Amino acid sequence: QPLMEDMTLTALVRESATKFPSRRALSVSGKFDLTHSQLQQLIDQAASCLVSYGVKPGHVVALTYPNTVEFVILFLAVIRAQATAAPLNAAYTAEEFEFYLSDSESTLLLTSPEGNESAQSAAKKLTIPHIITTFSNGNQITLSSNHTESKSQSVFIESVVNEPSDVALFLHTSGTTSRPKGVPLTQAKLAASVENIKAEYKLTESDSTVIVLPLFHVHGLLAGLLSSLAAGSPVTLPAAGRFSATTFWSDMIKSNATWYTAVPTIHQIILDRHFSKPEPSYPKLRFIRSCSASLAPTILSRLEGAFGAPVLEAYAMTEASHLMSTNPLPENGVHKPGSVGKPVGQEMAILAENGVQQPVQISGEVCIRGLNVTKGYKNNPEANKSAFGFGWFHTGDLGFLDSDGYLHLVGRIKELINRGGEKISPIEVDAVLLSHADVAQAVSFGVPDDKYGEEINCAIIPREGAKIDETEVLKFCKNNLASFKVPKKVFITNNLPKTATGKIQRRIVAEHFLSQLSANNVP
Repeated sequence: QPLMEDMTLTALVRESATKFPSRRALSVSGKFDLTHSQLQQLIDQAASCLVSYGVKPGHVVALTYPNTVEFVILFLAVIRAQATAAPLNAAYTAEEFEFYLSDSESTLLLTSPEGNESAQSAAKKLTIPHIITTFSNGNQITLSSNHTESKSQSVFIESVVNEPSDVALFLHTSGTTSRPKGVPLTQAKLAASVENIKAEYKLTESDSTVIVLPLFHVHGLLAGLLSSLAAGSPVTLPAAGRFSATTFWSDMIKSNATWYTAVPTIHQIILDRHFSKPEPSYPKLRFIRSCSASLAPTILSRLEGAFGAPVLEAYAMTEASHLMSTNPLPENGVHKPGSVGKPVGQEMAILAENGVQQPVQISGEVCIRGLNVTKGYKNNPEANKSAFGFGWFHTGDLGFLDSDGYLHLVGRIKELINRGGEKISPIEVDAVLLSHADVAQAVSFGVPDDKYGEEINCAIIPREGAKIDETEVLKFCKNNLASFKVPKKVFITNNLPKTATGKIQRRIVAEHFLSQLSANNVP
């Protein structure tokens, strides 16, 4: 077993093709299956084509796709060709594509045959060539541009050696509080994260999962797809190319799934469907994982009650190649609602502003260091200075460790609501709102206030068929929260603005509802 820092993601995926050549690796539900050795052949074939198209080590290649087999093959092929993969959300506007393509210094854009108008117009403006990738007959991947038909196998890909220090993945932070920052992640960092995830959740070839999250972010990509492939465990992509509540359980049952990972928003959709249209039976899962936004204890216990599996909440960020801490599997320890568990394969400390480690139960900034953590943001010395003080990576999250070493998050430091000097954790207020039986989704946020500097408001989506109004919500809050934490105004809505990762950006929610208010107040 090589040292963690000498490993590459490419080698981990290839190892599965050696160990489990004829086992299922990747399926599109109801359409076709690929074995590990078929997948590896397709990756090498596509990597050869990329090299013959002029892709060089260190080049950045942008990919924008739904969750499809082409994406998985091309993502791994770009990395195999010693280039850097930059997956982008297909829903971006042309302006957003222009920012991400130029900020990442992409040299090539890859799409499915359907293409993506916004991405293509941005690429054209930046004179970035566009290549279409086609997966056909369940065994053939071809690349073609407007000018040249596909080239393949003209390059001997075996001669390309992947180094642990190669930058394999380039993503932007989801930036819940600021402009997105570019995060380069090397082969070694991705491999370290995949090994952490595999070990912690005991993923083996006898597991199986369905991907419900977009693969252009670390949650779905690292925890769902890559850790499974490296474990020799099959992955199923929904036929729709994204999460579909209607097919979710039938996909899970058909693929003998043993677990799934999702954001709280998706867990809530799955729960709502369970309460309105339950399945005749549910598969026996080893665990359900939640990450990317805080999971209210009420939702956790409803999930466990509905599906009879332990729900493990985890904590992760792009800069850490995903996983930082998680609640353990039941055989490894207790899982605590409201906590994101213990650090996995890395060090974690709670630091005061002066860099001093805080004692148990005392809040400070959550800081980490480990082989999975990025070396720094791209072309951003300012951000790097503030993120890497005192020899630690600073997450920007406020939290504390309990006496068992479990981490409890209080919130993004920049999202804490400062009401006349009293700091309020929006996570705590959200959890109270969600514990009301008639509330399906909830988010609290700070709004400017003349008297206190900041005041707290919230928005809720009622459960289907529930009759709940502002008065009822406020009464409930007064019974469950200190008076200064009770929202002053409740917006009742049927839709909350979210990021592509299903994160609720409090800043954007606040702007959304405040602009409604000011529009209504104009005489």
